[in-house]
Amino acid sequence: MQRTHSVSVVRFAALVAVAAAVAAPQAMAAPSAPPGARNIVIVPGAFGDGSGWRVVHDILYHKGYKVTVAQPPHTSLDDDVAVARKTVFQQFGNVVLVGHGIGGAVMSNVATGAKVKALVYVAALVPEIGETSQQLMDSMPGATDAIKADRAGFQFFDAAKFHADYAHDMTVNRANFLAASQVPVSTVLLGTPSTFAAWHKKPSYGIVATRDRIINPDLQRWMYKRAGARITEIGASHAVHISQPEEVAKVIEQAALGAR
Repeated sequence: MQRTHSVSVVRFAALVAVAAAVAAPQAMAAPSAPPGARNIVIVPGAFGDGSGWRVVHDILYHKGYKVTVAQPPHTSLDDDVAVARKTVFQQFGNVVLVGHGIGGAVMSNVATGAKVKALVYVAALVPEIGETSQQLMDSMPGATDAIKADRAGFQFFDAAKFHADYAHDMTVNRANFLAASQVPVSTVLLGTPSTFAAWHKKPSYGIVATRDRIINPDLQRWMYKRAGARITEIGASHAVHISQPEEVAKVIEQAALGAR
């Protein structure tokens, strides 16, 4: 009886090991690498940080992309470019750069090497060489008056108007948190002329947030058309990457799949 019991225990242990071996690849397997550019680098815009890109990150991650979100300080154009460029350099393989708001101006000055294969502008500024971000925004003003400058030379977004003017297609509590965690932008950055315009040489994609009250949707269309970008329009606020993450991720994936 003792030998029979021992054999049963051994057989049971073997069955458990086989079951674990079968289940393990399903639980542990990483998403397969997609074709095209596998690395996505995101440059956030003013008044928001990288945390707003979490859902876009997750969507793309589960499709096999390596997504990295830079955290520019928005203290000057040089400072932001340095952070974004360092993030690009840390990637192994080809990169698609994504810029939101003023992040578009930053990435236009970053994407000067062969490693970056495509640019995705998300409700973003797209300056030509010699143009400043403030110059572009003043040419076709947005619908908000909630952006205020302090004595230190930084612009903040009025928290009381954040929901109505920055993220009106989100719940109040989420917009309130964004307002509480906003990243101000330096007037120095806004007033510094671009020294590069990478969109002249890189395939570009532009997302127009058609209900954006910060960067005029008509300005977005004009800049994207000038850049020869493939344009997608999404009915959303300036926080389109948060309120419509699936649609934004879809455009980024198109850019990545088309990158060679």
